[in-house]
Amino acid sequence: MKICIIGTGNVATNLVDGFAKKHIRVAMHSSRSLGDLPEADCYIYAVADHALREVAAKVDAPRALHLHTSGTVPMDVFGEDKPHAGVLYFFQSFSKASLIEDWSRIPVFVEGRQIDDVAAIYTLAQTLTSRVFECTQHDRERLHVAGVFANNFTNLMYGMAADLLGDTQIPFQVLLPLIDQTAEKVHTLTPREAQTGPAKRDDRAVMAHHVSLLNDDQRAVYELLSRLIAAR
Repeated sequence: MKICIIGTGNVATNLVDGFAKKHIRVAMHSSRSLGDLPEADCYIYAVADHALREVAAKVDAPRALHLHTSGTVPMDVFGEDKPHAGVLYFFQSFSKASLIEDWSRIPVFVEGRQIDDVAAIYTLAQTLTSRVFECTQHDRERLHVAGVFANNFTNLMYGMAADLLGDTQIPFQVLLPLIDQTAEKVHTLTPREAQTGPAKRDDRAVMAHHVSLLNDDQRAVYELLSRLIAAR
């Protein structure tokens, strides 16, 4: 199967590298210059969500399989001129600066317009990982926003923790064992079971003291999250 990845960003770069590790050569082509797009059996669109419909409309390949990699965009972003279409959504945060080394641990969620398309997408996905799951648009949207809570918002908390240590002699690295342990616990416990801290204990004296140390933004986040922990 001849594969062409449209896009040159974080996802595209990691996919090209991932396929190369499996000795599969793929072409990578910019979404900004589609006039000389190479012929392929499968086009994987790794472009920004807002640009996906416009980019796809410019690709004239009715016999090819067209796949996007978005967690939120519906499959019907591909028009009727593309009868073979689907989704290849790798549930991972990608960066050019840190390429994925072990794809076998990464789950991928697939959807296809036709039964034969689903089978082809499964086969393609399994070249990188055995953790392949068929997923509806409804479930994929919720998975994507769950990832925002688990990854993006958590990273923001790391940044706020680093800011709190900014006027001390304590480096951020001292938090890493705690961060690692918290992540490890939810491999064997539910998040509810793993929850600890003053809000869980309803230790109001400690929470009041914490609040006195914070600026307005930090205080708003602390109080909101503490209320949610207590409510749960």
